[in-house]
Amino acid sequence: MKKLNATYTLQDQTLRLLVDKAVYWEEAKTLIVSDIHLGKAGHFRKAGIPIPTNIHQQDFIILNKLIAETNAETIIFLGDLFHSEINEEWDEFEIWLKQHDSIRKILVKGNHDILPDYLYTSGNMEVYENILTMAPFIFSHIPLNIGEGYKGLYNLAGHIHPAVKLQGKGRQAISLPCYYFGTYGGLLPAFGQFTGKANIKINVEDKIFLITQESVFSA
Repeated sequence: MKKLNATYTLQDQTLRLLVDKAVYWEEAKTLIVSDIHLGKAGHFRKAGIPIPTNIHQQDFIILNKLIAETNAETIIFLGDLFHSEINEEWDEFEIWLKQHDSIRKILVKGNHDILPDYLYTSGNMEVYENILTMAPFIFSHIPLNIGEGYKGLYNLAGHIHPAVKLQGKGRQAISLPCYYFGTYGGLLPAFGQFTGKANIKINVEDKIFLITQESVFSA
């Protein structure tokens, strides 16, 4: 079954909101992903919690598929790319970096990105400490408190793992990941397979796109 993505025009730019929880910015030929949390499984295993060793392989499979489908020339990672201290899963990530050496890869660091920058830059990645400006957007991991905007730039961020709780008849309820667009900033869903969700408060003027396994649709 073909997955049904959505398209959203923001700041006069075309954003394709993908079922696989990533954004493709058409004008810039750029794939944007947030909160992959690679290495999280290994981090848990070191703590004695039995997590399957192949849980992050699906993240690489999906990333490769999106690169092939979009022909992206740049990938922006909006933080929490590698979950914590280095572990055996870093070797898999280094292999992936070499496989995509021709693509521009950018990391805007998140609170879990504690590894030294040279590990990323040695894999031909650009690293930004807090923000990256690519007009008409300003990218960050943690949403910026920019009030009425920052020099006309719109903030795209991650960190929150946004979701919306839908209430059915009786006690039926489901929480779906979402793309969130407020007046001055938006949130991307967590890309990683080994991540959670956080239900967010929605204002009447906000724009929400819910994500199922088959489609992205406006709420």
